[in-house]
Amino acid sequence: MKLTGREKSELFFEGIVTVILLLLLNLSVLVIITQAIQLNPGLRDGIFIIKQSIVIGPDHFQLWSWENLFIGLMAILDVWVVYWRLMRRYRQMQLYHIIDELHYIAQGNFGHRIQFKVSGDIQHVVDSVNALVDSVLESMTEERDIERSKDELITNVSHDLRTPLTSIIGYLGLIEDKQYRSEADILKYTHTAFLKASQMKALVEDLFEYTKVQQAAAKVNFNQVDLSQMMEQISASFELEAEKQDKAIEVTCEESPLMIDADAEQLSRVFNNLISNALKYGDGGKHIYMIANRHNDKEIEIKVANDGPKIPKESLDHVFERFYRVEESRNKATGGTGLGLAITQSIVQLHHGSITVESTDKMTTFDIILPIRQAKVDSDEDEAVNKVNESLQKQLN
Repeated sequence: MKLTGREKSELFFEGIVTVILLLLLNLSVLVIITQAIQLNPGLRDGIFIIKQSIVIGPDHFQLWSWENLFIGLMAILDVWVVYWRLMRRYRQMQLYHIIDELHYIAQGNFGHRIQFKVSGDIQHVVDSVNALVDSVLESMTEERDIERSKDELITNVSHDLRTPLTSIIGYLGLIEDKQYRSEADILKYTHTAFLKASQMKALVEDLFEYTKVQQAAAKVNFNQVDLSQMMEQISASFELEAEKQDKAIEVTCEESPLMIDADAEQLSRVFNNLISNALKYGDGGKHIYMIANRHNDKEIEIKVANDGPKIPKESLDHVFERFYRVEESRNKATGGTGLGLAITQSIVQLHHGSITVESTDKMTTFDIILPIRQAKVDSDEDEAVNKVNESLQKQLN
């Protein structure tokens, strides 16, 4: 850290003042001791005997003047005191600079960091301050993102609910106003209202599921699950729908049973969402593949693939965003809520895994990596953490 000209002058002046005060103090002590020795013959004789008995070095050098020894010791002490005093003052100046930097940052300049380097423990303070500012800035950014995300969520939900609700009110209004010509018209209107209400129900259910898995306190009930058996069961549940579309679901598992720690209900939702998407949007495709094998000693790799239309490259980075729809593959008959893949990703993350997607002209593949064993936290530790969280929440409230 560089000192300003004024600070250097203050430091120099303080050093000069300290030296002068120490010299005056030394002189006063020397005069007092000299007077005491001269007024006390016994003390003077004792000092003389001591000097005669002390020899220094191989040449048997004798100490003839105690004043010289005293002055030498006091000089060493004075140097140490001056150094200590100046270093203390220098560290105070460093702290003043740090405080000034903190005031500047506190005024809203969160992009500013304390750049200078200092020695000793003060550098740990500087590093901690910079780390704290980075953490606060990151938290503020996350908070803004959450706020923006919440607004987007409300907007999207409002839009997706308003469209079918408008149709429901419109068709029921025709019936209410008796604007129909026959019973067939009534059945047509009520059927349309029923379909729109079903769309609203699907959106609300998906939205509820999405918010549930997004919560920080979302609970996952990990148990031993036979992955090969689960994949077979899910494949069988979609078999009839796949046959209607002239598609085949093929399950390949390198070993059976293939046991992993997972929440069976949530993991089933992952497979259901991926296969449902393959059936809805895989127009022209004939096969859906579910493949599971050991990625390594600690992880399982699961692939869910279909040979339907390619997902556009510009959409690959957005398919897991909530309410995102790949318009090229959506139509009124198959259009979903846009929450299925967002829910899928959240569930995989709750299992401490990852999911990616790759799409070519021949195949669209969702690649899931899951740990075979989940780390278990002791129940006492969970209870302690919960108590701490409750205490912090009360203080915040």
